[in-house]
Amino acid sequence: MPPPTLLVVDDTPAALGVVCDTLRREGVRVLLAESGAAAREVLARTIPDLILLDVVMPGEDGFTVCSALRAAPAWRDIPVIFLTAIDAAEQKVRAFAAGAVDYVTKPVHVPELVARVRVQLDLRSARRTLEVKNAELETEVAIRLDAEEQLAASLDRAVVVLDRAGAWLFATRLAHDLIAKYFPAGRPTSLAAGGTFSPPSGGGALIVRRFAEAGRDDTVMLVLEEEHAPPGPAALLALGLTPRQAEVAYWVAQGKSNSETAIILGTSPRTVDKHMERIFVRLGLENRASLMVSANERLRPPRG
Repeated sequence: MPPPTLLVVDDTPAALGVVCDTLRREGVRVLLAESGAAAREVLARTIPDLILLDVVMPGEDGFTVCSALRAAPAWRDIPVIFLTAIDAAEQKVRAFAAGAVDYVTKPVHVPELVARVRVQLDLRSARRTLEVKNAELETEVAIRLDAEEQLAASLDRAVVVLDRAGAWLFATRLAHDLIAKYFPAGRPTSLAAGGTFSPPSGGGALIVRRFAEAGRDDTVMLVLEEEHAPPGPAALLALGLTPRQAEVAYWVAQGKSNSETAIILGTSPRTVDKHMERIFVRLGLENRASLMVSANERLRPPRG
């Protein structure tokens, strides 16, 4: 982890030399600027973890500089400690109204100022750690919730479970897709008996195998298999993807956007975005186009 960075904005930085030297010895990187304009030049290159800002300076005073920082999205979250020789209540109120997190009067007591700086740096570090953890937790929750839905979206098998009356108790997504393809007018009652079925358009066949546990007739399982089916998401498992990642990659390879893929898979676009990030990392790819190329190499129909 890089050392924390402190930006000191003071028209007489030498006056804070002892403070700067003390912080440097404690591992803090200290940057100096003698005006608001000079501070912006530094900020354009480096985002510090904390700013020590003098109030009385030639040109822009500290209040103006702090207000400008708060108006800039890239800088508004940087904590600011005001330094001033003016120990007046109205000035302190004005400082906090401008966005300061602390207010220290000059001449500074070095150990006190160093301690206040340390508190703000520790808070900044803790806040960043919490933000990272929250982002990771949000991702994990989204992935876990999505995983819970995958039982009904089995990648490899088209499975239907019926009760003794032939009513559907459970079906995977692939089973729903095949039923819709071969029986667009609705589920035939003959399906429960198993057999081979042809689609209305002709070509190919759907084989339905019936399985029942010996001695029980309360449930029946049907396994549906399509003859001569083109490679589907399962073909992408060989790339080292999880079943859900393979589904996402499959639909991306078909030219679908993340939003369209989310609708197809019954999940949220944000979850698909997270799966895409992990797919890129797992496959060592940089963009969507390279994923499409890699996936389509696996999805080419086998040569007969």
